[in-house]
Order: sequence, then structure tokens, then C-alpha cells
Amino acid sequence: MARKLDFYFDCSSPWTYLAFHAVQPMAQETAAEIVWKPILVGGVFNAVNQTVYESRAKPNPRKQAYSLKDMQDWARLYGLAIKFPPTIFPVNSVKCMRGAFVALDEDKLVPYATAAFEAYWGGDRDLSREDVLADIAQRAGIERQQFFAGIETASCKARLRANTDELIARGGFGSPTIFVGDEMFFGNDRMPLVRAALEAA
Repeated sequence: MARKLDFYFDCSSPWTYLAFHAVQPMAQETAAEIVWKPILVGGVFNAVNQTVYESRAKPNPRKQAYSLKDMQDWARLYGLAIKFPPTIFPVNSVKCMRGAFVALDEDKLVPYATAAFEAYWGGDRDLSREDVLADIAQRAGIERQQFFAGIETASCKARLRANTDELIARGGFGSPTIFVGDEMFFGNDRMPLVRAALEAA
């Protein structure tokens, strides 16, 4: 049986941008298939992790300072640029994440998500804006009219809800969340553990 990992993600998370970058070469090196699972992380927070909002409203200054350093250390290691916080934060990523299913159906998920991550975290562009989404779709090779029609379909909306609910049911509480079999790993810094789990599978 081929090795497989489930990658639950929302492009509005900087740690997910880092993990998205790291998981692909690791999957190649371990001969593992990535099953991409777009979610709406705000839906997860609302259901099972509302303390996120409290910590944003009243951050611990020492922890916040270290977290910002940590993020930039990881970004530098991966050769990425991350502006944090971006001008619009948090951002409404609903349409962007529905668009991930349009991209999945066209076998263009990786270029689509790459363009979305880079637009928001590298380019400080608002993922909720139609012109930004149109540019992301174009960069992924998805025709504009097809994209905007697709994100309004009942199917895309239902699939996004289903993945979000599935992650909650599996014990998840944020993005990125990775499963190797039934074993859950949360966050970019768990990549060595994900690799070990894949190699043991």
C-alpha cells in the first residue's frame, strides 16, 4: 500500500504557508501521496478553538515577539518571504478556499495554492478581493469565468464545509493539520515527526 498523508489547510495561515512549502519535497522523498484537504480555519476556530480570538485580542508580548521571530526564522530557512501581520488580518478566505476545489478538479491545486499563499503572505494582497482571486486563478491556469462560476456552486460550498467538519471530527483545531493514517500532527514544526511516521508506515 502506498504511503499517504492528509494535509488540511487554509491559505490564510502563515504557518500553513511554511508547511505547504515543506511537505511537498518531503512527500517526494518518502514516496508518499499528499491528499489535499482545503478547509475554512475560521470554522474550526468557531467550533472548537475560540481561545485563538482571545489570544489575538490580548497577546502575551513575550510569546508574541518570539512567535514573530520563529516565523521569520522558518521562512528564511525555506527561502520564503512572509509579511506578518499583513495589512488585512485576519482575512476572509472563504472564496479562496472554495476556489481550491475548482483547482483540485482541474489538477491544479498546487499552483493555485502556491499563488494564493504568495499573494497573501508574500505580496500582502487581500485574498477576499475579486481582482486578487482572478490573478491567482490566472497564475494557476484556471479560466476566470470558470473559476468564479465554480466557487458559487453548491458542490464547492458543500465540499469546503465537509472537509472542515471532517477535520473537527478527527480532533483537529487549526491549520495546518496533517494525518498519517490516524496519527495527527499540527503545525509546520512537526514535519520531522510526519517524516518519521511516513517512513514507519
